[in-house]
Amino acid sequence: MKAKKDLFITSFALFSLFFGAGNLLLPPLLGYKAGDDWFWVTLGFIITAVAIPIIGIYAHAKLQGTLYDFGKKVSPVFSLIYCVLIYVIAVAIPSPRTAAATHEIAIQPNFGTSPLLTSSIYFILVLVFALNRSKLLSLIGKYLTPFIVIMLLMVIGIGLFSAQMITNTPQFEAPITSGILEGYQTFDAIGAVVVGAVIIISINLKSNASFEVKKDLIKKSGLIAGFGLFVIYAGLISVGAFYGSEINLNQELSSDMQRANLLTGISTKALGTFGNTVLSVLISLACFTTAVGIVTGTADYFKGLIKNSQLVYIVTAVVACVFGVVVGQLDFNSIIVIALPVLLLIYPITIVLILLNAIPDTYASSLVFKVVVLLTFVFSVPDVIGFLSPSETLGKLISYIPFAKDSLGWVLPAFTGFMLTNILQQRKKMN
Repeated sequence: MKAKKDLFITSFALFSLFFGAGNLLLPPLLGYKAGDDWFWVTLGFIITAVAIPIIGIYAHAKLQGTLYDFGKKVSPVFSLIYCVLIYVIAVAIPSPRTAAATHEIAIQPNFGTSPLLTSSIYFILVLVFALNRSKLLSLIGKYLTPFIVIMLLMVIGIGLFSAQMITNTPQFEAPITSGILEGYQTFDAIGAVVVGAVIIISINLKSNASFEVKKDLIKKSGLIAGFGLFVIYAGLISVGAFYGSEINLNQELSSDMQRANLLTGISTKALGTFGNTVLSVLISLACFTTAVGIVTGTADYFKGLIKNSQLVYIVTAVVACVFGVVVGQLDFNSIIVIALPVLLLIYPITIVLILLNAIPDTYASSLVFKVVVLLTFVFSVPDVIGFLSPSETLGKLISYIPFAKDSLGWVLPAFTGFMLTNILQQRKKMN
C-alpha cells in the first residue's frame, strides 16, 4: 500500500514540476494556428515536450546520480560547464517566466498590481517551499498537483464538448517540425535533467530502499507523468484548434497576449464567468510548482558541488529567487524571445545527452559521447547565428545541411556520428 502511495505522490509531483507557464500557454495557440493540421502539430510537440523528457527521467533512474553524471562521459570539464549553464539558464529564463505568466494572466487583470509586487510575493513563497526541502514531494504531489489536474481536465473536457469543432486554415508549412520547435519552448527536456535530480534527491531523503526499488519507482513515475503530459498537451492543442472559428485573436497583439487571450476565451466559453477564476488559480499553481522545482534543483546542485553545504543550498536558493524577482518583471513574450537563441544551442545538446544516457552502455562509450556532442554543437551554431544575425551567405550554407532550414541541422550529423563511431569501435574489438 505504501509503495502505491509513494508512486502516486512521486508521479503527481513529477508532473507538476514539469507543468509550468509554457506548458499551459503554448499548446492552445499552437492548435489554433495549426487548424486542420492540429494532429500533426501535436505529434511534433509530443516528441520534444513529452517523449524526450520522459526518456530523460528514465536516464536519471538508470544513473541514480546528479545532472553532472549526464555529461561526464564527454569530460569532467564539459560536464561542469554544461551543468552550470543549464542551472543558470533555468534560473534566468523558465523560472522568472513562470512569475511573468502568473502576473499577466492571473494577477494583473484581477488586481492591477505591479509586476514587482507580484514577482516579490511569488518568489518569497517559492523560497519557503525550497527551504522545506524534505517535505517537497508531499507538499506538491499530495496537495498542489491534484488541483492542477482536476482544473485542467475541466477546461479541456467541457471545452471539447461545447466547441463547434470548426478549425482555422492551417498556418504552418511543416506542421510536425513546427510542433517539434514549439516543444523546445516548454523547456521540458531541460526540465527533465533538472527535475529528475530533484526527484532522486527527494526520494533519497525519504527512503532507504535499494537502488533497484528506487529505479523502478522513478521509471514508473516518469511513465505516469508522461502519460499525463500527453493527455493535457493533446487536449489543449485540440481545444485551441476546435475553437478556431469562435475566438478571433487580434493579430496586432504580441504572441504572449494572443496566448493569454485565447486561453482566457476558451476557459470562459467552457466554464462561463467562473472560467477566469479557474484559469487564474490554474496558472498560478502550475507556474509555482515549476519555479519551486527549478530553484530547488539549482540549490541541490551547488550544495553538492561545494562540500554538501546547507549554507550553500540556502544562499543559492535566495540568489535564484532574487534573480527571479528581477527578471520576472519582464513580459512573458520578451522572456521567450531572449530564450530562443539559447535554446537553439543548449536544447539539442541536452537531447543527445538524454538519449545517450538512456541507451545501453555498449552503444554509448565515452568516444561516442564526445563525437555526438561535438557534432551536435557544431551543427547547432548556424541556427543560433542565423537567428541573431541572418545573412545571405549563412542562408546558402544552411541550404546544404539537411533539415537546417527547420533549425534541426544537427540531427543527421549527430545520428551519423553515433552510427559510424559504434561501427568503427565494433570492428576494432573484432580485430
